[in-house]
Amino acid sequence: MSGGRGLNDLLRGLAPQVLAALARRYGAFDAAEDAVQEALATAAAQWPRDGVPAQPRGWLITVATRRLIEQFRSDAARRGRELRAWQLDRTPVEVADRDDTLRLLLLCCHRSLRRPARVALTLRAVGGLTTAEIARAYLLPEATVAQRISRAKRRIQDSGARFDMPDAAETADRLDAVMQVLYLIFTEGSTVSAGATLNRVDLTTEAIRLTRQLVAALPGHGEAAGLLALMLLTDARRPARTTPDGDLVPLTEQDRTRWDQHAIAEGTALVKNALATAPIGPYQLQAAIAAVHDEAGTAQATDWKQILVLYDLLGTIAPGPIATVNRAVALAMVQGATAGLAALDTAVAAEPALAGYYRVDATRGYLLDLAGDHAAAREAYARAAAGTLSLPEQRHLRSRADNSYLPPR
Repeated sequence: MSGGRGLNDLLRGLAPQVLAALARRYGAFDAAEDAVQEALATAAAQWPRDGVPAQPRGWLITVATRRLIEQFRSDAARRGRELRAWQLDRTPVEVADRDDTLRLLLLCCHRSLRRPARVALTLRAVGGLTTAEIARAYLLPEATVAQRISRAKRRIQDSGARFDMPDAAETADRLDAVMQVLYLIFTEGSTVSAGATLNRVDLTTEAIRLTRQLVAALPGHGEAAGLLALMLLTDARRPARTTPDGDLVPLTEQDRTRWDQHAIAEGTALVKNALATAPIGPYQLQAAIAAVHDEAGTAQATDWKQILVLYDLLGTIAPGPIATVNRAVALAMVQGATAGLAALDTAVAAEPALAGYYRVDATRGYLLDLAGDHAAAREAYARAAAGTLSLPEQRHLRSRADNSYLPPR
């Protein structure tokens, strides 16, 4: 294997499998995770010099198991650990063939954990990101993230959670949480909520990688496939979303020849198959909307009538304020800006918290421009710029406020 990048990708892909194997066999999630990190560090130091072993997963499991035993031996504060270490030492190391990544994802999204803890633990245990990488991704102090992860592992341990598949009802609940966490990771990477850059490729790449694992573990699961499709179809536009200087380029103005056609083809095939073979869900519908955008050769060729139908269906099966705001744009493109503004006003009235959300002000500015009320549009864009901590979004919205214009249809 050539290059540190290839080795890092191999280790990152094997990390959740090794952790899942240890957690399933020995429990002690916290100690197992530490042992796996040590095994990964050993591999990163040895393999470039000695070569990658024939069975890298088995090598990591063996080394991590030995580290786990050493941890048990060194923990003199807990009675009985020496006996358990002696018993483990006499037990042959088991290198199971099965991949327990799904179980590990479900464990990281245990009902006892709050969403920030689920995200951090998933990125650490399943994604293989270091504490420092997670802290940088979310603009948090490293100590805060370390404490969050430590508390999450302790809470799982104290809850008595076992490394077993939960029953069908709880599995469904936790799968929803797993997909929410993966989508949250992706959306934060796709449009970073604060800072100087618009996107974090490491986060979007990791979210897509983990979602691929989820799809592989759940063949035929329509919503898992829909989530992967949505990520691929959204990420396909990333090369055209910014200028060389890092400024935001809105969808209507992007150079569509720069979109990733392979990702579009894969995402479109995934969502078409899911819609045809599985119960319809919100991720599939959002992916279908993204597919309609991606299949249009120009902004003017976008099939807004089909998008409006899809938003109407989404509002029926999974109503939500953000989807309602997005539907207002689709309605404006089909029935005119006045209808879109009325729908936006209705959405804000139904969900007062939206009134202070910068994306609502940005949408209002866009629709006001369509309606020809450029003075009011400039005010809306200015409010939106003041409401975001993303510097690229601020620059884009201030530019709109300074140079309000009639957006292309």
